[in-house]
Amino acid sequence: MTSPARAHKLRVLAELSARAAPHGQEVRGSAYELMLRQLAEHKRLLRGIQSVERKIEAKRELLPVYDEYLTGALAGGQGGHDMVLVTLMVWHMDTGSWLRALELARYVIDNGLAMPADYSRTPAVILIDTASTAALDGKLFGDEAVRVLATVAQLTEGHDAPDQARAKLLKAIGYALIGRTPAHTPDYATVDETKARAAMAHFTRANELFAQAGVKKDMERLERRIKAATGTD
Repeated sequence: MTSPARAHKLRVLAELSARAAPHGQEVRGSAYELMLRQLAEHKRLLRGIQSVERKIEAKRELLPVYDEYLTGALAGGQGGHDMVLVTLMVWHMDTGSWLRALELARYVIDNGLAMPADYSRTPAVILIDTASTAALDGKLFGDEAVRVLATVAQLTEGHDAPDQARAKLLKAIGYALIGRTPAHTPDYATVDETKARAAMAHFTRANELFAQAGVKKDMERLERRIKAATGTD
């Protein structure tokens, strides 16, 4: 376990390194180099694990090692290219640590940071797809799902993404609004009218973007709910 003094030193050095790196140029410095070496070692460890579930658990155990570095990097960040930060953004998504993941994603997306070469998708697409999958799989639900997905939509608005991925996000938002999860299908007749209308708008747009989004039945049920609320046939 890292001592408070060493943790403080790492945080300060990370902040200084980030502050010294102009926008678009790679971060340098002892803290960054240390974390790069640590990350390479941890990636080798993960490559030796075949189970996705075990890999996620391993990431969850490894992430605290980087916490002070990330805090310092965000505090001093000028938009310098930081391979450690962008990689750990994805690890936090993978482990369901959404508060930290969104904090990192905001910095990455706002500053136009690129992913390492071993990632084929942009940060915005990774964020859209990972958050949507977590919600639709029931790993992100309730009020947290509504908050996280709304933030994802806001952060990625205007950024290029496949229509199918954007439709998936809209579907996930709609499901979160009406409380639908793999383990629970709500009684559409009792869904709050305001939430029903909001979900309907998201489903409609999802269906426009990708006809196979799988929301047509939900749209039919919500349409009946809205008509019942307004007294129309």
